[in-house]
Amino acid sequence: MHRRHDVSDRLLQLAAMQAHVVTRDQALGHGLSRHSICRLVESGAWRRLARGVFLTVPLEPSWDSLAWAGVLLGGQFARLGPESSGFLHQLLPEAPDPLDVLVPRERRVEVDGPWRFIRETPGVRLTRAVKDPPRLTVESAVLDLADTRDAGEVVELITTAVQRRLTTVRRLRRELDERARHRHRALLRDLLSDVDVGAESPIELRYLRDVERPHGLPRGDRQQSRSGLPYQTDVDYEEFRVIVELDGRAAHDGIGRFRDMDRDNRHALVDALTLRYGSYDLAARPCGVAFQVYCALAARGYLEAFLRCRRCSAASEGDLHLA
Repeated sequence: MHRRHDVSDRLLQLAAMQAHVVTRDQALGHGLSRHSICRLVESGAWRRLARGVFLTVPLEPSWDSLAWAGVLLGGQFARLGPESSGFLHQLLPEAPDPLDVLVPRERRVEVDGPWRFIRETPGVRLTRAVKDPPRLTVESAVLDLADTRDAGEVVELITTAVQRRLTTVRRLRRELDERARHRHRALLRDLLSDVDVGAESPIELRYLRDVERPHGLPRGDRQQSRSGLPYQTDVDYEEFRVIVELDGRAAHDGIGRFRDMDRDNRHALVDALTLRYGSYDLAARPCGVAFQVYCALAARGYLEAFLRCRRCSAASEGDLHLA
């Protein structure tokens, strides 16, 4: 068996940069012979992941190692596809299986293993790859993922990307404008406009789209701090001293409930009324929520009439009348 020092330090450094994966050409270029590579594999020191690609540690390959292997198998200009890029950018909670890898249109890669090689159509997305292993930009990943998902998932993608400061509305708009076609183009343009005014989560978007706008409520300030207090409000109708807090979680832990009470109490001390709603309220009775907010605003000086939307005809009488 060949000893460890047969593998040069430079090759070990390269392998470490590539999640312990190297190609045969890389190993040969750093001084190993084909015989040495075979001996390393036979001894169990290295593991063959696919033809010409090796894991240089005697362990099960990690997802990162397999991602690197996919890109190396794809060759020059290969990069991780939308699902894998989305996972690495923290847009998706789970690693995709199989790993998607984009390769130039003229290249055909036929390799057995946990990879799906996709031949790119020129001009669909930016050709730039970022980070290691090479992957799509956040903007390209978001738009590609949105193209294969339903409207609700598109909302989640956009708000996640912007709320986590992974990208900006401006950069997403610019890339969307560069694309000749997109399944959800109109929805994306509307969403980006809504996120641009401060709606940072799916529930905040739902409040803006299903409660505030269709019922003619005044536009509230988003994610602002009132009177120097150490809390940001979801929606603040500052002129009328009414605050709306939105929470998409099914339940609060003890600390969360305490923070909510403390926030509401502090706002009450500066004469601000807080109304709280969850995802169920906005999904099941948006018109009732709108009417409650309207009544709170009207009690504090708002003079415009309540606007009934097309859904209001189906709302219960109790939702649209004061008890």
